[in-house]
Amino acid sequence: MNGGDDEVLDPSPPLELRFSQVFGERSAGEEVHEVDVISAIQFDNSGDHLATGDRGGRVVLFERTDAKNSSGARKDLEETDYPLRHPEFRYKTEFQSHDPEFDYLKSLEIEEKINKIRWCQTANGALFLLSTNDKTIKFWKVQDKKIKKICDVSADPSSTAGNVNGEVPEANSLFPPGGIPSLRLPVVTSHESSPVARCRRVYSHAHDYHINSISNNSDGETFISADDLRINLWNLEINNQSFNIVDVKPEKMEDLSEVITSAEFHPTHCNMLAYSSSKGSIRLIDLRQSALCDSHSKLFEDREAAGPKSFFTEIIASVSDIKFAKEGRYLLSRDYMTLKLWDINMDSGPVSTFQVHEHLKPKLCDLYENDSIFDKFECCISGDGLRAATGSYSNMFRVFGVSSGSTETATLEASRNPMRRHVPVPSSPFKALSRVVSRGSESPGVDGNSNALDYTTKLLHLAWHPKASLVACAAGNSLYMYYA
Repeated sequence: MNGGDDEVLDPSPPLELRFSQVFGERSAGEEVHEVDVISAIQFDNSGDHLATGDRGGRVVLFERTDAKNSSGARKDLEETDYPLRHPEFRYKTEFQSHDPEFDYLKSLEIEEKINKIRWCQTANGALFLLSTNDKTIKFWKVQDKKIKKICDVSADPSSTAGNVNGEVPEANSLFPPGGIPSLRLPVVTSHESSPVARCRRVYSHAHDYHINSISNNSDGETFISADDLRINLWNLEINNQSFNIVDVKPEKMEDLSEVITSAEFHPTHCNMLAYSSSKGSIRLIDLRQSALCDSHSKLFEDREAAGPKSFFTEIIASVSDIKFAKEGRYLLSRDYMTLKLWDINMDSGPVSTFQVHEHLKPKLCDLYENDSIFDKFECCISGDGLRAATGSYSNMFRVFGVSSGSTETATLEASRNPMRRHVPVPSSPFKALSRVVSRGSESPGVDGNSNALDYTTKLLHLAWHPKASLVACAAGNSLYMYYA
């Protein structure tokens, strides 16, 4: 994928993903509380830390077990010597990021659910991250601080009144005959350091609609936040002012034909960002062109989307998530039925289209009735850009090889036994410019492993480690990790 337009990469051998760790595993029959359900997940750029957010407004941080024991150079050497070693994580800390609020002007309840988390650049050993609910974005600093405690009281060493056990001394020991009363001082000792989270800034009152995306700029100074109709540009240091850079709100709301569903900055070019819409299109904009970027520099649409039009066509075409690959040339998008890979240098159509929910086409009426058709599945792409992953129902997730010539495709369940199975990709059909990968069973209501689908258990959120073959995914209140 990193080569030229005419270069075809040799497909790498398929990954054998195996269970690594689970946090918050629930026992059989245990009820999952709504506030404990994970709603956001994100690795930092180094891969040493992982953050999750839940519907209760909490942010939980995890760190690599070897993150503190090795410097960056030493760690790189160890990973070279032991390439099979995979990252393992441990719980670090958690904090309450958002609380439920009430907007009295609009008579609207604002729930505490964390919609997105994004890591910022580290500084002076401290971690920084952004978290947002529907209306308010917060900038957090997490730093290890030594906790000092008064653990004992000591006496003058020359006096017999010293008592290190904290017992109350007798009166005559404090006032020895003919002597000066002994001076008793508290002893302050430093215990192990403990991570402390502090909210540095709050960015509020800038969105009339629910925030669906936040994204850091590669300049380390700015970020964007997006709702259904607008995208705002913020400076991390300024919380009382933002600049509206995209506004798709029409003069009359009855003329509204599409909304913004996701937005993300380019990973290396600080002037470029992409946003997706409910009509299935993706727009690439350049901040250098104008202050208000209502006109896009490139428009990406799947003009060859097959099949007759129906009531559900626009619903299932809505893009729920977009992710740039690490180097920024390729863009991954997820709609209800498919996962698509785009080359930002080619706006004629997607490079590849991967079928995720093809087997659900006969069930669209039922999915509409129970609102499952509006589920917003996220996607992620590996650090080397060779594979992509996205979620499905029954706590399943799919992994696809996205490099040229790759036929890798697999289905795993978020459990201790992923039940992974390789399915060969048929040699056809192919489009002129787009590779179509069929995936899954043809039987409605059945997944690729011939199991009945459970629409109440859905794997919406997952993330790929930026440097290792490790996928973290959220199933209910449980966080599962798989490595290869």
